[in-house]
Amino acid sequence: MYAPRVFISMIGALAVFAVATYWLNGSLTTTLIDTVICAVLLQLGYFGGVLFLVWKEAKARNTQGSTAASNIPARSDDKEKIPVSPFNGSEPLNR
Repeated sequence: MYAPRVFISMIGALAVFAVATYWLNGSLTTTLIDTVICAVLLQLGYFGGVLFLVWKEAKARNTQGSTAASNIPARSDDKEKIPVSPFNGSEPLNR
């Protein structure tokens, strides 16, 4: 998720919520308190959603890793190594 878009969307939702709450109650103090509570609930929901996505991805990787690990043959260190020069001569800073 793109962070500025999330913040702007959250501020927009809170502004609409604040206007609706003020229109229903007519009290600035109640509107402010309710809007802060709404902001906390939005953040908790967002955090819970991200936590769920991370948990789901970790579960998928563990499942995939356990099946893939059994199919991988033993690693051989006898592979031939390709020499690589440490610098690229075409780079202007490496001259």
